[in-house]
Amino acid sequence: MLFMFVDCIVIDRVIISSDLKNLDKVESFIDKVCCLKDVSDDIYGNILMSCTEAVSNAIIHGNHCNTILNVEVLISETVGSLVFTIIDQGVGFDFHSLPDPTSPENIEKENGRGIFLIKNLCDEMVIDEPGNVIHITFKL
Repeated sequence: MLFMFVDCIVIDRVIISSDLKNLDKVESFIDKVCCLKDVSDDIYGNILMSCTEAVSNAIIHGNHCNTILNVEVLISETVGSLVFTIIDQGVGFDFHSLPDPTSPENIEKENGRGIFLIKNLCDEMVIDEPGNVIHITFKL
């Protein structure tokens, strides 16, 4: 079934429980869609890294690894782009005040680079209020 949002058409979706073991299902899902859409290897690597990071964040930080809660991944198509939307069932977070992972006091920290990484790998990243939905766009 196809869903339509403004100028996007959802072409596929997967829903997983909030367990990091389910990342392989998300990777397979992304592989399938990228193959179907003939995505280049360069873009594919950025898509896979960005989406698995966003799903990991949704599982760990959004749903706190509560396997009763789900993470949904939607893939939408617009003219010349694919949009990956990751939705968790958590309360969200204040994405406006994330610390800069490149500042000297944060550079050696093990965590806190996910959103920065995603933003730098994609063509556009939008986080909806209250912070439990992220849209990651890649131009084809």
